[in-house]
Amino acid sequence: GLGLRSVDEAVGRSDLLRPVAGASDLPGSLDVAKLVRPGRRGERGRFVRSLPIQRPSSALGERVARDALPAIRSGGSAGLSYRIGNADRVVGALLGVDIAREFGRAAPPGRVRVRFAGAAGQSFGAFLSDGVEFVLEGEANDYVGKGMGGGRIVVRPPEGDAGDPVLIGNTALYGATGGELFCAGRAGERLAVRGSGAVAVVEGAGDHACEYMTGGSAIVLGPVGRNLGAGMSGGECFVFDPDGMLERRLNPGLPPPARPTGSQLDRVRGLLVRHRELTGSRLASTILAMWGQAAGAFRLVAPALGVGAVPPSPAPRRAPAGRTADPALQTEPAVR
Repeated sequence: GLGLRSVDEAVGRSDLLRPVAGASDLPGSLDVAKLVRPGRRGERGRFVRSLPIQRPSSALGERVARDALPAIRSGGSAGLSYRIGNADRVVGALLGVDIAREFGRAAPPGRVRVRFAGAAGQSFGAFLSDGVEFVLEGEANDYVGKGMGGGRIVVRPPEGDAGDPVLIGNTALYGATGGELFCAGRAGERLAVRGSGAVAVVEGAGDHACEYMTGGSAIVLGPVGRNLGAGMSGGECFVFDPDGMLERRLNPGLPPPARPTGSQLDRVRGLLVRHRELTGSRLASTILAMWGQAAGAFRLVAPALGVGAVPPSPAPRRAPAGRTADPALQTEPAVR
């Protein structure tokens, strides 16, 4: 309609632009007159430059896999340590996929503990497998533990943190089928979206937590955002709700939150003990110290079919003959 055959022919044609009538009169509007002023005769300014596409992953992920796989394959153990930055994306994915490719659903013979310091990029610990523990002292972007099937991710604040931090971004544990996440801080939106088997303990969550969840467990020790449990058809979410605000945060398709049973509270307490041990969480320490009173403030969020509709947890994996299982790296079955 403009007589142009390509987007490239439109570059510099400010004579084809017209401000929306009356738009500049609106309060707080931007006067765009200078932006659409024609250039000098024959001038076709180009103000957008193409940049090389960044690699979808980082060399750090390849290094972690290269350093960790020998111990995993040989049945040994290893402790590794790295600095990490926000350009280091999908760190752990290559390692997790390699373990799954070689050992399938069987527990790998070896195990590694990997410690990171810094701000992790997107998809930290994605597709992680059993036998691997990632400990991050710092913070992480979106998609922590995306698609993970086993192993453990621990996130704790750096020394000197002011308290009540947001440590992981949106959509943590997206589609995770197993494994554990312990975070001594808040998570962003859509925690455990489409999760089907992982266990998470976090200290707050944004909107739409447990969206489309089909299995697994989430324990939230702090405030939750709106629309909790939208489309939730399985699994469970335990929320510490001393102020009684939880019910107004639920998706309207869910039944009202319930008081957990004694056995459910025992499991919640056990996970809080591990959360405290792994992260040093002050909040978990406070709740455990007043457990007799705090236990009454936990509420269970589950779909209308109830927790009983979820299949029972699988039995813990046995250690290979001649070797003692390391309980610190054994992924427990999801709390259901």
